[in-house]
Amino acid sequence: MTRPQTLSPAETSDELRGSAFRHASGALSGSFRTPDFATGARLVALVAEIAEAMNHHPDVTLGWGSVTFALTSHDAGGVTARDLELARRISAAAKELGIEPESSSGG
Repeated sequence: MTRPQTLSPAETSDELRGSAFRHASGALSGSFRTPDFATGARLVALVAEIAEAMNHHPDVTLGWGSVTFALTSHDAGGVTARDLELARRISAAAKELGIEPESSSGG
């Protein structure tokens, strides 16, 4: 099996610009503001379905008022195209629920 190609922060910066996600320390991380814990839990549940369908699972931190996702491809030892796709899908799920990113650092 071929190991997926890892991407550098420079290679992901255009894709991440304006998004909730940033590339640092070998992972993509993104946080979203939620009005309450239940809304955050709904986002996590939606992302769980997406992750299962992709067979690519983020690390998730759920707290009152925010949800943070960390994405990395452990088999490749860094960020790959799979992580970028999952970040896009997480952002779309958040938008569908009316949830805003905590910041738009994007890069």
